[in-house]
Amino acid sequence: MLGSGSFLYTLAVVCTVAAVTTVLCQRIRLPVVFGYLLAGMIVGPHVPVPLVADTGTVSSLAEVGVVLLMFSIGLEFSLRRMLRMAPVSGLVTLVESTAMFGLGVTVAELMGWTLQEAIFTGAIVTVSSSTIIARAFRELPVERPVRDTVYSITVFEDLIGILLLAALSAVGRGGTPSALQLGSTMLQLLTFLAALIGIGLLVVPRLMRSVVRLRNDETTLVTAVGLAFGAALLAVAFGYSVALGAFIMGALMAESGAQRRLEALLGPLRDFFAAVFFVAVGMSIDPALVAQHWVAALVITVVVLVGKVLIVSSAVFLSGRDVRTSVRTAMSLAQIGEFSFIIVGVGTASGAVGEQLLPVAVTVSAITTLLTPWLIASSAEVAARIDRALPAPLQTFVALYGSWFEAMRRGGGTQQRSRARQLVGFIALDVAVLIVIVVAAAVEMPRGVELLQRWTGAGPQKAQLGVFALAALAAAPLVLGLFRSAGRLGELLAERALPLPSRGADFGFAPRRALSVSLQGGVMLLAAFPVVAVAQPFLPPLRGTAALLVLVLIIGILVWRSAANLQGHAEAGAQLLVSALRHQMEETGTYPVPQPIAHAEELLPGMGAPVGVAITAQHAAAGRTLRELNVRARTGAGILAITRGDERILIPRGGDEIRAGDVLALAGTSEAVAAALRLLTATPTGGTSAS
Repeated sequence: MLGSGSFLYTLAVVCTVAAVTTVLCQRIRLPVVFGYLLAGMIVGPHVPVPLVADTGTVSSLAEVGVVLLMFSIGLEFSLRRMLRMAPVSGLVTLVESTAMFGLGVTVAELMGWTLQEAIFTGAIVTVSSSTIIARAFRELPVERPVRDTVYSITVFEDLIGILLLAALSAVGRGGTPSALQLGSTMLQLLTFLAALIGIGLLVVPRLMRSVVRLRNDETTLVTAVGLAFGAALLAVAFGYSVALGAFIMGALMAESGAQRRLEALLGPLRDFFAAVFFVAVGMSIDPALVAQHWVAALVITVVVLVGKVLIVSSAVFLSGRDVRTSVRTAMSLAQIGEFSFIIVGVGTASGAVGEQLLPVAVTVSAITTLLTPWLIASSAEVAARIDRALPAPLQTFVALYGSWFEAMRRGGGTQQRSRARQLVGFIALDVAVLIVIVVAAAVEMPRGVELLQRWTGAGPQKAQLGVFALAALAAAPLVLGLFRSAGRLGELLAERALPLPSRGADFGFAPRRALSVSLQGGVMLLAAFPVVAVAQPFLPPLRGTAALLVLVLIIGILVWRSAANLQGHAEAGAQLLVSALRHQMEETGTYPVPQPIAHAEELLPGMGAPVGVAITAQHAAAGRTLRELNVRARTGAGILAITRGDERILIPRGGDEIRAGDVLALAGTSEAVAAALRLLTATPTGGTSAS
């Protein structure tokens, strides 16, 4: 009889049990990943079920699954596509990833975990699960802007996950690193990546195109898989994980233009071995450890849910999206998945983390994955509630912010763009040097204290204060330069969206000021998050988080003040809009179709491109309040004024009713205004009317 160590026995047990558990999970509408994890627990050594699979065999097969899974993720990348998405999605992901990494490190340190466990915890909560998101989107109706934004962010999250894997592979090999060791490790990693990508771009795409031209699927598949495992073996030889090599090879093959064919060929093979990988994760779960560390799992779950929703929604909104898209994007990304398991596997294999981290990560993934469909389904209502809860100045600010961004993308000459790129370069350089100073001061603190004591004869506390003072002195010019560059960049971009008048009064001062302050705050946060995230593992708990909270509070106060000034500008502008609407109606004698309000942009810069729309009795909007229609939350456009005969309603509130015969002044991005027009002019039967 075959024993439990037999390869055939192990494969039969794993496949049979996984088939049963995944069918059951699908029956009760749970993700199949849970079925694999449950199968792993059943055939693993920690549950008293007489179906024990050989751990070594399953681990070897799981490594194959990691290679194929990361190779498939790499196939989804395109260097040209990444460059196109980088200005928005790349920056949003940078803010989200660094902020979540810092939160994870802080929480782990507060729970008393070691420095290495804290670093791995930060990495675990950083990357969302593109697999879980894709499956949820297939089952739930999600509008195209949200879907595109989420997928573009997951692309950059996967890239950051790969870099974290490479860095954590090096961290797991040693103890507490010095600043010199950290710098050397990063230099070695960059050299390896540059050599692999540089040589690979010259060889791999040409090779794959020549193989694909043979029109033999078997040869194409074997060649692709062989190159993937060859790159994985090369990465291991240089001290990195198999995931890094496989991912890079997938990205190189994507440049051949044959990625769709490769994905189709690789799909079944990848799915099978990925299933074995999740079974292997399940075999490592000890239910007793899960019960023992349930508090840690619950805390980290809250960090993932609350942290990602707050950080991603804020970052996406600052990038020019409306509140609805921002909130729905954030709630779609509020989970962890396969990348977290791979990261924990690296830490467990190297002995860098304790036995509690794997069951905690799996528990967090299970809870957040179960909540993902509900979060996505309820995100539209949550966005609407948030929009309704905003104070009036912020509602006006939110309604106009997207139109400013739209104007900023269109405007600006060559000289402005060149100056903006120069300022961005200065900011990036300041951030890089700040990171070096902060990390060097934190890592080399004991040596610095010892040297100061030897040179000055001071006590330990005075010597430590001296090291802090020297680090602050070195960082002060960079921080000052960062503030100045952020201020100049914010002003430059704001003037690009809302140009200064050549003569006469500056009617665009208030919106330009609001946009400038918002951009300056966004740039400062974008610079601060990476610095704090990198420095957090070397700082006392909450030190970096407290500094960020103070910065966020200061920026929030400045934005609120500028929004309050904008509200006065909008109310005055609404009066002019009503006058322009009445004049336009008197000239035409009627208001049959939605049309731009004449000269509104010239008279009222910063109010978007207002459009007037007449409401008739045939429109479903007639007789409903703004709160019921929820125009701004559902479309991103704002209603600045309502003309009703001789009556004027400026900056209408939620309780105001829209009646037949009203003419509304809409403002926002062109896309938001178009969506608002469809909503307002819809007929009760679901169609739209041009009248």
